[in-house]
Amino acid sequence: MASGTPVTHLLYLHGFRSSPQSAKARQVAARMAQRHPEVVWWCPQLPPSPRTAAQLMLQGIAGWPQHTMGVIGSSLGGFYATHVAETTGCPAVLLNPAVDPARDLAKYIGEQASWHAPEERFFFAPAFVDELRALQHGPVADPQRYFAVIAKGDEVLDWREMADRYPGAHHKLLEGGDHALSDFDAHIGEVLGFLGL
Repeated sequence: MASGTPVTHLLYLHGFRSSPQSAKARQVAARMAQRHPEVVWWCPQLPPSPRTAAQLMLQGIAGWPQHTMGVIGSSLGGFYATHVAETTGCPAVLLNPAVDPARDLAKYIGEQASWHAPEERFFFAPAFVDELRALQHGPVADPQRYFAVIAKGDEVLDWREMADRYPGAHHKLLEGGDHALSDFDAHIGEVLGFLGL
């Protein structure tokens, strides 16, 4: 566990083309409602612009107590969660986190469809790559505040690169698995346990 204090406020950040309707976001939301209704829970729909997304996140948590908040992020959300954790000093759980999205998402410039609502389209602008670069942090300040769940079978991101990005952090390396962490229900207990829940 990152600290002896359970989080009182929890932020969940979804991945690229994803939404609060993702399986993992819904699983965490359900678990929080059932077992931790006292915890403030927020899973915003993130806009395509990384700069706007970062502003939305940081404005949304501006009134939160930094010493008892936590963040969970999946894929691109893991990259954003690192930004939140480095900015606030809170613990972070990263689920197959994107390590260099400026490099990886450059090939997605143009019109994209939302994963959970294909009829919803958005435009991923060239400027967004530079906005991602601006949110990149160097080595994390306190690796012990991070717990990374990484699937070696991730078909989108390189598990070695993910593990190497967070040396000294708590790692759970899964043999096999996939980018979506389809077996997330097997790990949700550890994820929330790291946050004292």
